[in-house]
Order: sequence, then structure tokens, then C-alpha cells
Amino acid sequence: MLSKFKKRYVVTTLAAVFLFVGASFQNDFFEIAKQIEIFTTLFKTVNTNYVDETNPGELMDTAIKSMLADLDPYTNYFNEADVAKFKINSTGEYTGIGALITRKDGRLIIKEPYKDYAADKAGLKAGDEIIQIGDVNLADFKEDAGELLKGTRNTKIDIKYKRQGKMLSTQLILDEVDLRAVPYFAMADKETGYIVLSQFNAKASSETKAALLELKNQGATKIILDLRGNPGGLLNEAVNVCNIFLPENEVIVTTKSKNEKYNTTYKTKKAPVDTEIPLVVLVDGKSASASEIVSGALQDLDRAVVVGSRSFGKGLVQRPLELTYGTQVKVTISRYYTPSGRGIQALDYTHKDADGKAIRIDSKDYNAFKTRKGRTVYDGGGILPDVVLEESKQSTIADALQRNDAIFNFITTYYYKNPILDNTLPKITDSDFEDFKKFLKKEDFDFDTETEKALKVMYEASVKEKIDENIAKEYKQLVMALEKSEEKEINEHKDEIKKLMLDEAIKRYQYKEGLYKHYTTSNSEIIKATALLKNTTEYNRILLK
Repeated sequence: MLSKFKKRYVVTTLAAVFLFVGASFQNDFFEIAKQIEIFTTLFKTVNTNYVDETNPGELMDTAIKSMLADLDPYTNYFNEADVAKFKINSTGEYTGIGALITRKDGRLIIKEPYKDYAADKAGLKAGDEIIQIGDVNLADFKEDAGELLKGTRNTKIDIKYKRQGKMLSTQLILDEVDLRAVPYFAMADKETGYIVLSQFNAKASSETKAALLELKNQGATKIILDLRGNPGGLLNEAVNVCNIFLPENEVIVTTKSKNEKYNTTYKTKKAPVDTEIPLVVLVDGKSASASEIVSGALQDLDRAVVVGSRSFGKGLVQRPLELTYGTQVKVTISRYYTPSGRGIQALDYTHKDADGKAIRIDSKDYNAFKTRKGRTVYDGGGILPDVVLEESKQSTIADALQRNDAIFNFITTYYYKNPILDNTLPKITDSDFEDFKKFLKKEDFDFDTETEKALKVMYEASVKEKIDENIAKEYKQLVMALEKSEEKEINEHKDEIKKLMLDEAIKRYQYKEGLYKHYTTSNSEIIKATALLKNTTEYNRILLK
């Protein structure tokens, strides 16, 4: 009798659950169908009745992209033209000029030529402005100028460019560009190996493994893995990099979603290379996504000491999905969680401030988690290092100087005024720092801070509304006060700014490889990481060994 009652109870409960789920699904479906009908009717009505001719394709493109922008910056729509241009480079190999290029204010600028690739062989330098590609004058070209620099191997492209006010010309010969995931590794001292992992492309784990084995052959008994500035990449490569230092069948990361099919657990699948070698992982505010998966897993499993500053906090997972007529949408489908259960995402796009910006999780709302050995770690977005280094954090003023190319532009001029022979390193003196401050004033540099933006908006509104003329005078006084405050900030962060100036200068004379080599003996984070690895007692204390 009791058995029959239990069966009836279970069947009744299941029926109620399915009825609830079905009703919920029907309600969601009805709401979606209702909104689609409203939008379709509106779209047809506007296009049919608007006073001027409309472009339905452009209107729809704008509508879709504006709608998705309200969700998060990673969920994006690609129309047919976008899909044709959009090529995700996961192999690290492509045919091109071998340089980092940026387009700013309508100008196409060489930011960094890679050593021994096409741009470098053609004599192009950082700071060069490309004026003409083939027969196309870029002043009249509003499309993606980077497309003009693509082609098959050995394609010859004539270039006209401006350097320090002079017009010059050269010819590029396109070649395969193999962007290494591990651009540099070396011995930091007699027993500490240093590996830079700059991106998670398809070669990330194989190059990291090869670097580790070579460094061990050179006598390395301790390792520093540098993930600073690494924006991420392929998830499976993040798992494989962890697998170098962790045994088979360890959980590295899980993804969780409202859609059950996107809930996945990722584990190591191979035999490790070395599960015992002492390991420090360096991260900073620009270490994101796959970098956070690696550092978070190695921290949660007590395999490495993480050193630096809190990482970026990019814990949202995207997947491209095919739509009709050759279009595509990249949708945020789930979130990343470390082995201890910590969420990586820092910004909450479901809650926004008055300006429409996503809110960062408040420190009072952080949750505590435990590593395998019982150490307390916290969520709150990104990976908080075991050893936090203040020098690893970038100040607001330094960030503005880098983001708006003030340091880049100054060092471009510095480079041509200071030729260096015999492969010696440049030196940034106090006199150079003073010259830099004069340069900022001469160029009327815009720091583009939130205060500056708000002040400009207020003043422009007052002019438009013809409010009291005295406001103009007061505005100028506020601007002067703000400039003095910014100059004070620059002086207070003199050492940090000089370091960034030196980093940029070294790249001009000795490429990125020269900068990494300089770091091994001069970078304070690497020096402190090396010291920690030498202090076995402190290293073991942190990891509860």
C-alpha cells in the first residue's frame, strides 16, 4: 500500500513539474512571439510610411546591433559583409605584413613591427603613418584599410608613408606570419626559468611544454610563467597548459548556463610534464579569459603561487551561431568557474549604473571559497593573486597616457633624436621625463578622464543653452585646476611612467625580444617572483605544504 502511495506521489509530482516547465516555456514563447510581431509590424510600417527613402538593411543592422549592445560587449551580430571579413585566427599563422597596426582619427599607424617579417624587412618603424597602399590614397578610403594589406604569399604591395613629417615609399612582400604563443623564454638566474605566454592560440601548450623542457635542460629547477597582458584565446589550450603541471583527470574549469547543453566540465586528459617543480604565475589587470582559467586552476589546486595584481575578470563564454542569409551571431552562452567554484566575471551586465555602465561586484559581496588544501580564496571577478604587488597595478594616469598614445608618440620622436649603437639599451632620464611633460602641454594632450568628459559635456550644454557668460570663465578656471591636478598625478607616478617610457623605447631599438630580455633582470615583479621561489619556506607556507 505504501509502495503504491509513493508511486502515485512521484507521478503526481513529476506531472506538476512538467506542467510548470511547459507553462513557463509557453509563457516565454508567447512573449517572444508577441514582441517579434510588434517589431515586424513597426518595421514594415516605418519603411512604408517614412517621408524619405529608407534602407531596410541598414535599419535592421542598426536595430539588431543596438539591441545586443544592451546585453554585454561580447554578444555581437555579423551581417553578410561582416561574416566575409571576420576571420578568427586560431592557428597563429596568417599571410600579412607582420606588424601591429592601428587606425586612429582616420590615420593608419604602425604600432609595432615584428622582427624579420615583411614590414620590418621593408624598413617600416613604429610611428610610421601609412598614407597610400598601392593606388589607394587612404585619405579617401573609408573602409577597413587593413584589407588592402592582405594577399597571397609573395604578393608585392607598394606603400607610401609619413615619418617625422617626411614622405617616404617602400615595397612590402607578403609572407606567412607565425605569431608565437611563447615569444620568449630564458633563465632568469642559474636555477629559475622564465616563460612568457602571450596568447592562447593552437600552439600555446606545445610551445609552453617545449620551453619548459629546454629550460630544465639548462638547469631550471623553478619556473615563472608570465601571463601578464595575455588576453586569452582557446579554452582547450588553457586546459592543456594546466595539464603540463597537473596530472590527468583534474577539473580545470566548468561552464554553467541556463541552457543545460552548455554546462560542461573540462578536465586534463594527458600525462603531465612536471607536477612538482615550484611554479609562480604572474598576472595583471590585462590578463583575461584563458589566462584567468590557467591562473585560477593552478591556484585552486595549490599547484602554483599567483603573483601580481587582480586579473581582468572576463568570465563570459561566447559561441558563434549561424543565422539565415549568411549572417551570424556570437552569443554569450555561459560563465566560467574555477575548480573551487569561483566565478571569474567581474562586471555584472544585468545591473547597470545611471550612465548605462555595467556594475563591478562590490568587495563586500565577495564570496569565500577553499582551495584543495583549504586555503581561502575569493570571487568578485578575476583572479586575486596570493601575493599582491602594488607595482603590478597600473595607475589611472599611466593608463590614460598609454591608452591615448602619449607615451607612444613621445618615444617615436625620442627614437629619431637618440640613435643608439652597439646594441646598448636606452636610458630614460629625469630630463627625458621633463621633456615628456613639455610634450604633453605642446600637444595639448587629452587625458580623456571621466572628470574631463563630464566637464566638457556640461560646458557644451551651457553654451548651447546660452547660460550666463561667466560660466566660460569659470570653466577655464576649472580646466586649469584639472590640468594642475593631472600634472601633480604625473609627478606622483614619475617612476611608473618612466618605466613605461623605457619599455616603449626598448621595443623601438631591440624589438619585443629585447624588452623580455630586459625584464628578466630588471622587472620588479619578476625579481620578486624569483626571490619567492628561492625562499622555499615562504613558498611552501603560502601553499600550505
